[in-house]
Parts: sequence; structure tokens; C-alpha cells
Amino acid sequence: MTSDTTQTEQTGRTTRTTASAEEVRRLLAPVRHVLWDLDGPICRLFAGHPADEVARGLVRLIDRLGLGGLLTEGERLDRDPHGVLLGVSRRRPDSGLIGELEEWLTRQELEAVPGAYPTPYADPLIRTWSALGVGFAVTTNNSPRAAAAYIDTRGLAGCFPYICGRTADLDLMKPHPHCLLQALDAMGADPARALMFGDAVTDFEAAQKARVPFLGYARNQRKADALLEAGVAPSCIVASLETVLKALRGRA
Repeated sequence: MTSDTTQTEQTGRTTRTTASAEEVRRLLAPVRHVLWDLDGPICRLFAGHPADEVARGLVRLIDRLGLGGLLTEGERLDRDPHGVLLGVSRRRPDSGLIGELEEWLTRQELEAVPGAYPTPYADPLIRTWSALGVGFAVTTNNSPRAAAAYIDTRGLAGCFPYICGRTADLDLMKPHPHCLLQALDAMGADPARALMFGDAVTDFEAAQKARVPFLGYARNQRKADALLEAGVAPSCIVASLETVLKALRGRA
């Protein structure tokens, strides 16, 4: 896939799935604050500590606690540990169990930080955008402790004065807009002049609820297809952060 098009295998027709540089420049022009998802646009948090292994470990922990019956078969096979955690939370929302499981997951995320892989062009994009006077916050379903630890390892703490992540109330995870609204309030930001930069449908849905424009990062066709199916316009999806970096440098 190029930055602007991809070829369909069935017919060889050209189908546009991502934004042109000019479309990205227009989208960025009014932006004064950016709400960044962590795992995707900034890094691959579980690159060295695979998320599916963490999910299986969480299922084993729940089984050891004698509570495996709280999970559906689909949740037991979920490759995303958040899906497993939310499955338990839906059935035991007020129990101390949720706090114990959430803390276990936080420790796994912290262990993943040293092996996390920076998204290509993320660091220079963050530094360039920040130097232009745009305010940043991390808005993530990961632990804010893990997000802060990763940001610090990259020497980017000065770019991210606000980190809003998962709380003890799992109902507030995206697609709930809680962390976005929290960040907007902390920065004194106008939602219309902010931008949510994420790679998941839940990021898009949270942005819609917070009335914040959205830019999707799709590192592969599967990600692009999910965003397109959710209603994200091709003009609001990029396949590489290089496209955003070039748009910024062209605007500067």
C-alpha cells in the first residue's frame, strides 16, 4: 500500500483508502491541541511482550482465582487483554477483583515498555508538531503509568504535560470519551480545534462523542478497513506518520 492508494486483489482497480498530503494539511491547519492514543500512533507497546500472551496470562490468572466462569468462550480467546478485563468487569463491576486484575495488567504494560517499538516517524513528528506550539496529551486505554514510562524513555516528557489513561472504572475506557474530555479540560482546549490521533475504532467513537475531529493511523490494510467500515473518511486516514510530518513541514 502506498500513502494514498492500494490495489484491490480481485480486480486490479485502484481504491483510495488513505489521505493525500493536501488533505492532511487541510485537516491539520486549525489544530491547536492533539490527543494521542499511545499504542499505535506513538508506539507498538507490546512489540516485545506480545499482547496475546498477556491476554492468555490474564485468563490463566482468572482461572486460578476460580472465576473462569465469568468469561465467555470468545473472551477467553480474545487476543486483546482489554477485552478479557472488560469481560470480567461487565459481570463483576464493583468487586475488588477488578482492581486486582487491572493492577496485574498495569504491571504487564510496564514490563512491555522496554521492548516497545516506536512507530516510524513518531518521535520527529512529535517534536516537530510540539515545536510549532501545538499542545499534546496522551489519551489511552493503557495505564497512565505505562504511558508516562514509555514517553520518558523516548525523552518526550516535555511534549506531553498531560497523560490521561485507564482508571479503576473500566466503563470509562474508550469508546467512552472520558479521557478525551479530561485532556481537553486540562489543556483548556476547544474541541473543534483539537484532533484525536488514533488507530482504533474505539478512538474514533470516543472522538465523535467528544466532538473532536479524528485522524486515523492505519499501519496495515486490516486497520484501514476497520476504520473505513466504522465511517472514517479516507481523507482522515494515513498509512504512515511520514505523511503527517511532511504536511507539517510544508505548512511551517
